[in-house]
Amino acid sequence: MLLAFWSDLTRFVPPELSLPVLCLVLFVDNATTASFTTPLLLTYAPRFEPWQVGVFGAASAGAGSTVQLLLFRWILGSDWAWAKRLAPSRERVAKALAASPSASFMAILIARATPLPDGPIKLVAAAGHYPLPRYFLAVLLGGIPYFALLAWLGHEFPVPPWVLLLLVVVIALVFVVERWRRRGRTSA
Repeated sequence: MLLAFWSDLTRFVPPELSLPVLCLVLFVDNATTASFTTPLLLTYAPRFEPWQVGVFGAASAGAGSTVQLLLFRWILGSDWAWAKRLAPSRERVAKALAASPSASFMAILIARATPLPDGPIKLVAAAGHYPLPRYFLAVLLGGIPYFALLAWLGHEFPVPPWVLLLLVVVIALVFVVERWRRRGRTSA
């Protein structure tokens, strides 16, 4: 049943994307949920040279991530009660960022250079008003090798569609479990 659903779903996915369209999709994904960057890269990046995906894909995803950081700043700066619960103490975050800005830069760079979620680091950067050009540079430098590596791996070892479906399902399950865990923690 899951494979039938996947085949129906893949009819809506274009078989090929140009590099500018891939970059636009990466920008939109990183400006919103930033959940599907790795599956997108595994699906479409093998069609391009790894250096192209590394440079242009990382730049567009980094720009989208910077827009998302701005959105986080706006949400955390609002008077909404739910947003205030998400934010760590602004003074504490600003003090920590001022004490070791290079460590923060490296943390952002390393988080982008791996498939690990960078949401917690992004929240800290937003709450501490981390400089946007420095944030963009960190995600760009971390993204170039990661994106190029995924493109190269896709060239050398093509990923079957069912593995990509499994990856998307795992991402969705992690998101649901994390939300359930947080909800259980706040009600206790």
